[in-house]
Amino acid sequence: MASTGFYKQGTTLWMTGLSGAGKTTIANLLAEKLIRRGEKVEILDGDVIRTNLSKGLGFSKEDRETNLMRIGFVCRLLSRNGAIAIAAAISPYDYIRKNLRKEDENFIEVYVNAPIEKCIERDVKGLYKKALAGEIKQFTGIDDPYEAPEDAEIEVHTDKETVEESVEFILRRMEELGRIEPDRSDEGYSSEEEAFIQKRLEALGYI
Repeated sequence: MASTGFYKQGTTLWMTGLSGAGKTTIANLLAEKLIRRGEKVEILDGDVIRTNLSKGLGFSKEDRETNLMRIGFVCRLLSRNGAIAIAAAISPYDYIRKNLRKEDENFIEVYVNAPIEKCIERDVKGLYKKALAGEIKQFTGIDDPYEAPEDAEIEVHTDKETVEESVEFILRRMEELGRIEPDRSDEGYSSEEEAFIQKRLEALGYI
């Protein structure tokens, strides 16, 4: 197969946003579409990591930082080896995300933007309800701040877009940033291919 001239590099897609913004849902569909394109993909979901890699950590600022740095370390290993690592974690503090960026040359920040009101309305896990009732302390967006990115390479608005629209936008931006090859599966035939096909059909007596 001839070379396309495309330089293959791994990528850390760091999805940050409030709880309920849609990070995990987007990550799952995005991974599915990337795998269909032949990419090697791993999802590192914040909640899943806490029950495995970061079991025993709490939700203090120090423990949150430790959890995120562990996720970042795994992402670096994966992206260094040509994979696309999708991290779906609230990661509320700007300085931690900046540190992760400094340590990972393949880092791309994806801001999954949804207003707190919309996240509370969704509240599929009932966490906001508990936080507002004082049953959960240091909950991001309620009694602990979320510092929104100011320079994310990609930003989606899940209060205005469908999941499919958000994912397609991320894919287009990844193409523009040179992280994945453009998807030409729906482009049809080139003029040369059309001429070849016409000649073959003529030779076979179909036209």
